[in-house]
Amino acid sequence: MAKHPVKALPYANDALKGIGAKTIEIHHDKLYAGYVNKRNEIEEALTGVDRSKANQIYSQMRGLKHEETFAANGQILHELYFGVMGGDGQPAGEVFDKIKEDFGSYASWEEDFKASGMCARGWVVLAYDPTDGRLHNFIGDAQNQGGVWGAFPVLPCDTYEHSYFIDYGSDRKAYLEAFMRNISWPEVNRRYLAAVNMALAKK
Repeated sequence: MAKHPVKALPYANDALKGIGAKTIEIHHDKLYAGYVNKRNEIEEALTGVDRSKANQIYSQMRGLKHEETFAANGQILHELYFGVMGGDGQPAGEVFDKIKEDFGSYASWEEDFKASGMCARGWVVLAYDPTDGRLHNFIGDAQNQGGVWGAFPVLPCDTYEHSYFIDYGSDRKAYLEAFMRNISWPEVNRRYLAAVNMALAKK
């Protein structure tokens, strides 16, 4: 079974505005890498698990399958999170037009995204839902909770304390403002167009 690789940052640790190099070093090099390594470890363990003892109350199979989604989503969301930063924070492209269409205005979306980030215990994710053809801000209190099946994550923001505590202490609001200043909208737009094209291909 092929191992999932730890992907390098697309920018230097100290390249972001308001999010320090130490935060990025711990977040990417240790925490994110830990999710990747645990996903590989879980997938390897699943190849030899005793499936005859699978049980919904407790079994090795249940434990591995439950944590598989936590580790996998931890890997995937972090790769998207790091990938959508490193920009100038200036919205543009088709996704900008779609945000204004679905939320009434960019300001309304930004207000909702930040408020969602304030109430989420783990993640706020701008996602494209092909079932209604709209963009939504979804929250998750954990990586494997709160997502909507079939929706494509376009712009995720990690709201766990490890994302901002070194830089801002408990001031999550200031961190969210810094995150917005670092969004790479060309990358967000690329992900949005890819999501729309995949949804159209499946119709």
